[in-house]
Amino acid sequence: MIGAVRRAGWLGLALALIAGPAMAEVVLTFYAHPGARVRDGNLLFPHAYVQATGALDDTGEPVDWAAGFTAKNPGPQLLFARGDGVVANPDARYVGEGKPYLRLTVSDADYRAVRARADWWASPEGSVYDLRRRNCISFIADLARAAGLRTAAEPSMKPGTFLEATAVLNPRAVWRPDEPEMSPPEIETEPLIPRSPAN
Repeated sequence: MIGAVRRAGWLGLALALIAGPAMAEVVLTFYAHPGARVRDGNLLFPHAYVQATGALDDTGEPVDWAAGFTAKNPGPQLLFARGDGVVANPDARYVGEGKPYLRLTVSDADYRAVRARADWWASPEGSVYDLRRRNCISFIADLARAAGLRTAAEPSMKPGTFLEATAVLNPRAVWRPDEPEMSPPEIETEPLIPRSPAN
């Protein structure tokens, strides 16, 4: 009995060493928010943004980050002139209301490249907002390219349309809902009473 326990212990240790640590990963998801609603006295407009979740492989550091690019001072003046832009972090409720279009797992280097581009957009040089030519879609397109995706034509003022067209160019990154858990198949058993042959 003791020998069997020892063998099981050694077998477990060997399997743990072979398996090694679980690989961490960062997942990027690109969303479009439909807008056209009022919340807390503010009119929400259509918007595009990205969310990153997971953990860095090299450090194990958790990742939970989301960002979009928007006007610092929204208003009708943006129909006629450029303004200051800001990289904003949408809250969980806002992210949850969006429609995901693209999802891909990226390396630590690609995630850091995406964050570096977002930081550039937040800098004085990168933070110029133009409703028609340099908006949330331009921001998302830049970050998608940093992650290795091909992007649709821009500029655009329709986040959902832009992300749909970008998804067509990146079929392996198209967002798919998680597969539902499958229940185990029912096993047919023979009846206890033998069936009589049909006449």
